[in-house]
Amino acid sequence: MHSLYLAGPGDVSLKEGAAARAPEQNEVKIKLIYGGICGSDIGVYKGKISHAAYPITPGHELLGMVVEKGKDVAIPVGTRVVIQPNSYCDECEQCQKGNTNLCLYKKSLGVNTDGGFAEEFTISAKYILPVPDELPDERAVLIEPFAVVVHALKHVNITGETSVAVIGCGTEGQLAIALAAHLGAAITAIDINEAKLSDVQAYGSIQTYTPASVPAEAKFDVVIEAAGVSQAVEQAVDIVKPGGKVVLIGLTAEATLPILKIVRNEIAIHGSIIYNFPADFAQSVDYLIHPDFVIDPVIAEIVPLHEYERAYEKAAAGQCAKIILNFKEDSRP
Repeated sequence: MHSLYLAGPGDVSLKEGAAARAPEQNEVKIKLIYGGICGSDIGVYKGKISHAAYPITPGHELLGMVVEKGKDVAIPVGTRVVIQPNSYCDECEQCQKGNTNLCLYKKSLGVNTDGGFAEEFTISAKYILPVPDELPDERAVLIEPFAVVVHALKHVNITGETSVAVIGCGTEGQLAIALAAHLGAAITAIDINEAKLSDVQAYGSIQTYTPASVPAEAKFDVVIEAAGVSQAVEQAVDIVKPGGKVVLIGLTAEATLPILKIVRNEIAIHGSIIYNFPADFAQSVDYLIHPDFVIDPVIAEIVPLHEYERAYEKAAAGQCAKIILNFKEDSRP
């Protein structure tokens, strides 16, 4: 069995090893179909995530098929599933409140425990969600990253009367644009990369600016920060309307904010981290299953597993949205 192996920052290789272990009574063995390379995967690859563990098998955006199951698992062999890659204990204070995304003992596949960029892997059935037959693989692999946006936008009410600015047009930014457009909002996209601004036109009539070119008078009901840099957070607060809401999806260590302005203008700032499972995954499926939901432009390229080095290099360059690794047998040389 082949799997990716990250010995340390920048040191990724494809290794052949033993077959994935047989599942225990409440586990399943998954044969991987697609794996998406996420920003956190690149953070681990570059050595920029302090709590990452090495060596490690990377990967957490995972679509596969159940090929073997334990006796207590009801899902049939042959079912396509997506993986919830963040563990939760069900016992801590946050889990008891239903905030499994804030579990005090959470671990994340591909970050501080082995991930799923392998031809087969075994995992608890607690963390799998069946994929409807009518949802193509190329959409199904987006369920996990899209759930991040579905969860984040629950902090705000977006309708046809809402003006929305999205700062950062990488994967999560494009997914936010896709959902906001589907909900009828008037959308402005902001990014330093003009090629990405060109890409977002695929989602409809989108106003675009670089950060420096946003007009001084431009203000928005909702601002979604998906760039993950301090300047984007600061600009989000600058361009939101009085009484408006800022949703922070990106991860940056700190930013300087005008507290007096935030207080006087009753600006609400919502931090949003990952999602609650299975609810946010199920809602993602509800959107993705509709053919009129525009999402296909999010995937920049599907790369065969044996070209993993090129896939990582392209994803790490940050010049496009989602890079998918293809684990299907017919993609092998």
